[in-house]
Amino acid sequence: MALLPCIELETIPNPTAAVIWLHGLGADGNDFVPIIPELNLSGCPGIRFIFPSAPSMPVTVNGGYVMPAWYDIVGRNLMDQEDTAGIQKSAASIVQLIEHEASRGIAYENIVLAGFSQGCAMVLQTGLRFPHKLAGIIALSGYLPLAVTLPIEKHLTNQNTPIFMAHGEYDPIVALDRAQASHALLEKMGYSVDWNEYPMEHSVNREELADISRFLQQVLGSK
Repeated sequence: MALLPCIELETIPNPTAAVIWLHGLGADGNDFVPIIPELNLSGCPGIRFIFPSAPSMPVTVNGGYVMPAWYDIVGRNLMDQEDTAGIQKSAASIVQLIEHEASRGIAYENIVLAGFSQGCAMVLQTGLRFPHKLAGIIALSGYLPLAVTLPIEKHLTNQNTPIFMAHGEYDPIVALDRAQASHALLEKMGYSVDWNEYPMEHSVNREELADISRFLQQVLGSK
């Protein structure tokens, strides 16, 4: 399986850490590239930011319109008839990106998975099941997919991996209570979750970027 197409940005040559950042439904790898200069990464090692693009597919909830998507969405509440096969296929592609970074000399424990909306769902799906210790997971404006199978499929190696979850209080796309339920379930399962809410819709704001900077310094700064 070929690697997903990616945009890469390095803060210095020969970085020793990596952040794999997944976009949301209908976007592509360009979506979060502009925020990198806005992040305060002082205290962090050199980081390679990797922004993959999802393949295009028909999305049921959008009338079958073909767009970049990590998996199909059937209903507005996101949890009905989850696209298990599509989620698992994208997770395999993300694992491939992680392994590619490992083959380039980045230690697993220096790799952060980050994602927005559908990308958020995918980093939770992938990171909590990954068999090598990761540095952290940044889960923005999304939810936990395939929650029923997580207790069976989770890997203890990432049981204590720090998770930064953030959501807009007025999000019309992924309802706040859906994200709050995911947060509560993760905490019930013993995960360490840094939960944050912001006065915004389905987006990212400056306060959130400052908190993401803080999280990256926390999980990568001592490496």
